[in-house]
Amino acid sequence: MGMLKLRKNKKFGYEPRHYNNDGKGNPFQIEHKFDQFRTTIGDNKGLKGKFTAAFSELKNTSDKKSNKIVLLIVSILIFIFLYIIDFDLSIFLNY
Repeated sequence: MGMLKLRKNKKFGYEPRHYNNDGKGNPFQIEHKFDQFRTTIGDNKGLKGKFTAAFSELKNTSDKKSNKIVLLIVSILIFIFLYIIDFDLSIFLNY
């Protein structure tokens, strides 16, 4: 049943020959500067686990001001698109 098991990515652990580890961590380790604040990275949880972790992070760390700005920008872009294609907005009005 080796066909159904997912393969793990290989990691390259570079350590120079004359490197003296003082407990500060490896300075040659490549990671993003915001990785320590994210909950969605790390162990391979599967697709459902990643989505549930992302939604729980979104619920817990929501920024109301940025959400309003994003909604405003999206609505403006939608109205610009509707204007470009000459969409008739009068179908939404009752006379």
